[in-house]
Amino acid sequence: MSLVQRMETLLAMGNSSDVTLRVQTVNTDEVKVIQAHSLVLTMQSDVFEEMLLLRNNSAVILKETPDCAAVFDKFVRYLYCGDISVRLDQAISLHKLASKYHVWGLQQGLTQYMTQHLSSESPTGHVVGWYNYALQIGDMALRDSCLQYLSWNLSSVLQSGEWGSISEDLLLSLLQRSDLILQSELELFEALEAWISLNQPVSVTVESALRAVRYGMIPPQHLFRLQKQSPLMLKYYESIRDLLYLAFQFHSASPIQLAKYFDVNCSIFTPRNYLSSSWGSPWVINNPTRDDRSFSFQTQLGPSGHDSNKRVTWNALFSPRWLPLSARSTYTELGAMQPTRTDGGRPRIIVTPATSSPDFAGVSFQKTVIVMARQQGKVVVRHVYNFHQSTEEAGDFLVDADLQRRSSEYLIDSSLYLHIVIKPLYHTLLIARK
Repeated sequence: MSLVQRMETLLAMGNSSDVTLRVQTVNTDEVKVIQAHSLVLTMQSDVFEEMLLLRNNSAVILKETPDCAAVFDKFVRYLYCGDISVRLDQAISLHKLASKYHVWGLQQGLTQYMTQHLSSESPTGHVVGWYNYALQIGDMALRDSCLQYLSWNLSSVLQSGEWGSISEDLLLSLLQRSDLILQSELELFEALEAWISLNQPVSVTVESALRAVRYGMIPPQHLFRLQKQSPLMLKYYESIRDLLYLAFQFHSASPIQLAKYFDVNCSIFTPRNYLSSSWGSPWVINNPTRDDRSFSFQTQLGPSGHDSNKRVTWNALFSPRWLPLSARSTYTELGAMQPTRTDGGRPRIIVTPATSSPDFAGVSFQKTVIVMARQQGKVVVRHVYNFHQSTEEAGDFLVDADLQRRSSEYLIDSSLYLHIVIKPLYHTLLIARK
């Protein structure tokens, strides 16, 4: 630390400086002058090394955009001291400088910083800006992290000022996804209506967005209301009339009957991860390492209006230290228990219907377990586990979580916050020809 302090003093005082950096802000007369040392610059950056070899005098002129010029002092300090304090609105500018001057350690550190601070509060939001920047520079890992955050926390994004700033391409990309986590499809339609009103895109974009809404997941009473009261739907009714007609057919007939004539595997009949009570239930498990817990809840049989009054009761079982049979203690021929070395098992969750019913014909239930966490003081989705349709448990559930630690990133105030979503998936009937 004393060496870092000496390096910081060296930069601040400019003692024994042998190079002057003149940082010009493009399209302005603003110039920032920094007294630096060629040894430090060339050790940290091969770009600076080449510049210094080609210079004609002690000054090096650098032209930077206003956002990069504003943080250039901070960037140079990193070259001397090896650490940096970053604000959310400075991350992209510093990343640009690190990339331009080939300071790879700083570039990687800033990418990690952005990935870890997606949930941080900012006045106008920053995730969409980081997504667009990642797309621009081809950083697929950062792009995917931003897209996953937006998808998993869409309800809060829809209520923020950031929603109005997303691009057309990002909007259409989100609308195609089935892993969106939000209250309901109606919430998504109303947010789409607000986005279109704010951004006024061309008709082709509006039609593409409206056709990506899953109208079969919106209850018929709300569809009737939208048909009569939504200015957007009234204006573009002809563009989505076929989808609305299909949705009303879906709501008026049993899924089995519908499957005889229509492909029910298409997206209009595929639920997203809805948090409203008809689709699942939250489950808070206090002191999750203590013992096994069970929980029962009800969901609708399916989103079809035909099944609106039918309910399915589900039993959920959480075990903090489940051991597979191969890892459990065994017995010798003399009856003595042979201890088996284990790590105390792993968390396990099972979700099963309490009863079977003829109404389940043609339907399989996909279970999704959402794990919440607190990051930067904000409750966000930490992980999503999807059960295979034919299984009753998630095999990798919390496999990397250390629930014994009170400060575990999977716990909120020593409790495990889950939300279980049940998604009915319909199957097209295969009719054998005679």
